[in-house]
Amino acid sequence: MIRTRLSQHQPQSIAESFTRQAAVAMLLTLGEQGQEVLFIRRAEHDDDPWSGDVAFPGGGVEAQDNGAQQTAEREVRKEIGLSLQPEHYLGQLDDLTGAYLSVRVCCFVYLLPEKPQLKLNGEVVDTFWVPLQELQNPDRRRTANFTYRGSRRNHPIINLEGYCEHFLWGMTYRLLESFMALFPKLNHSTNKKA
Repeated sequence: MIRTRLSQHQPQSIAESFTRQAAVAMLLTLGEQGQEVLFIRRAEHDDDPWSGDVAFPGGGVEAQDNGAQQTAEREVRKEIGLSLQPEHYLGQLDDLTGAYLSVRVCCFVYLLPEKPQLKLNGEVVDTFWVPLQELQNPDRRRTANFTYRGSRRNHPIINLEGYCEHFLWGMTYRLLESFMALFPKLNHSTNKKA
């Protein structure tokens, strides 16, 4: 079902110019509780606006990259030591733009035949798999009020307790919601306030 739906999806590309362009990979595999998604926790770095965040592996588009998909695959190899194969590729989500930063992010979705052995580089401190059904669980969804880049706002989050001590929010949250929107029968978008 995921493969079919993503192969039919025509991703919305954003053509306007941004200060930064980035690409990430959403990696899926079949686990004991159905489809699972791989997340990384980024290392703490003063010059990284996503320092310490839960994210998909990925990074900035570089001049030598032949498109955003190549960026995502290069970053997966660099950050977690995994070489993605063409048969793993399912499709692309709609591009998103940053809420706080001038950045365009492309997300490419892959299905792995099994959970691979990963080799983390210095940009990643942890990886963990979370079942899609847990990410859709309304009891995990909240609104949290916190300050980011000098602005205090309410942010929708997903509590990842039991998988990670941090929560999912921001760009990765929005990309996950974009993915879930392609599968309305699976989508539970109820948010609970914390």
